[in-house]
Amino acid sequence: MKVVIQRVKKAKVEVENKIVGEIDKGFLVLVGITHLDSKKDADYLAKKVCNLRIFEDENGKMNLSLKDVKGKLLIVSQFTLYGNCKEGNRPSFTQAGKPDMAEKLYDYFCETCKQEYKIQVEKGIFGADMQVSLINDGPVTIIIES
Repeated sequence: MKVVIQRVKKAKVEVENKIVGEIDKGFLVLVGITHLDSKKDADYLAKKVCNLRIFEDENGKMNLSLKDVKGKLLIVSQFTLYGNCKEGNRPSFTQAGKPDMAEKLYDYFCETCKQEYKIQVEKGIFGADMQVSLINDGPVTIIIES
C-alpha cells in the first residue's frame, strides 16, 4: 500500500461536475493498493498519516499533526500509484489491487482514520473519473509505503 500525502490549504474532488469531497486545511491523501496489501498495511498507514507532524509550529518547524491544527483528510483512491514504467512508455498496472479487494481496503483505511484517530474524513468515489483540485501548502509532499 502506498500513500502520497500533500499538505493543503484547500482541496476538493469532483465527479460529473459535483463536489463529492472538500476540505480546508489538512492532507490530500492519494491511496494506491496492491494485490498483496491487507488490513495490517492499512492500519500502519492510517497511524502514520494521522500522526504525521508536517505542520509548522510557532518556531516554523514541522512539528504539528492534523489533530494539533484541527486538520482534515481528503482521501482519494489512485490505482495509478502502482503503474510500472520500467519497460516501454505505457505503464503496466498489474501490481494494482483488483477493484473489489482494493475498494474494501480503501474504505477500511478511510474508516480507520475517522474512527480510530478521530480525524474528519472526506472521500472521492472509488473507481470514478475524478477531478482533484488543491492548493498546496508549502508545497509539502510525503510518500509512505507499508
